[in-house]
Amino acid sequence: MHKPTLKWIALAAAIALPLAAQAHKMWLLPSATQVAGADPWVTVDAAISNDLFHPDHHPASLDRLVITAPDGQTAKPANALTGKYRSVFDLPLDQPGTYKLALVNQGLIASYELDGQKKRWRGEADALATAIPKGAKHVQVTASSHRVETFVTNGKPSDGAFKPSGQGLELVPVTRVTDLVAGEPATFKLLLDGQPASGLTVTTIAGATRYRNAQDESTTRTGGDGTFRVTWPHAGMYWVNVATEDSHSGSALASKRRLSYTATLEVLPE
Repeated sequence: MHKPTLKWIALAAAIALPLAAQAHKMWLLPSATQVAGADPWVTVDAAISNDLFHPDHHPASLDRLVITAPDGQTAKPANALTGKYRSVFDLPLDQPGTYKLALVNQGLIASYELDGQKKRWRGEADALATAIPKGAKHVQVTASSHRVETFVTNGKPSDGAFKPSGQGLELVPVTRVTDLVAGEPATFKLLLDGQPASGLTVTTIAGATRYRNAQDESTTRTGGDGTFRVTWPHAGMYWVNVATEDSHSGSALASKRRLSYTATLEVLPE
């Protein structure tokens, strides 16, 4: 069996349900969420860590990085590298408006027993048939769909980057994602395969968890139209997460599907 690559290690860290209950959390952290000027850039960290937003466990893979520019087209990062605890890349903001930066992981996860030992495999659907050895017993296959995002605006915010793909969990802002203010409510809409995702629990945790003894997480639920509201207690960077499970795997090989969505949002002072 092949050793798991960085992207599948990152995917494994995104599977627990709910994500907020586990120690390791995946995130993207931009150096700024609002910029302006003649030649604006941002630098972005990508990691899986115990503490938000302190890279102390494993870098997130950039293999599945997708950057959507304000005009809806795909933008390319610059100067990407992966170190011991984090990956880093720069992004030139060539267009005015809001960019969406996302790590998008989809695939299959299999567990089985071979010669009395429990084994696990992660990878693409077309590789599953040859990845599971003959003689394997108690084979269970689960589809996975995980999305980790953050947002950066050059000048005036825009909506062109938020066209849903119709796959997995996706966020559609009602309140501008780079115009969040402490003490003011913000409204968002969650979609599941393009349809309103109702009745899901959304967890919000402020960053800098290493400097306090508790996560201090707050939760809310999406309504029938998929919307939820968050009132930010103070300024800072926030980790917002939702996870769910269903039987719509999209694959005859998988009996169920696990999904998650995570966003890093910056909240400014009043």
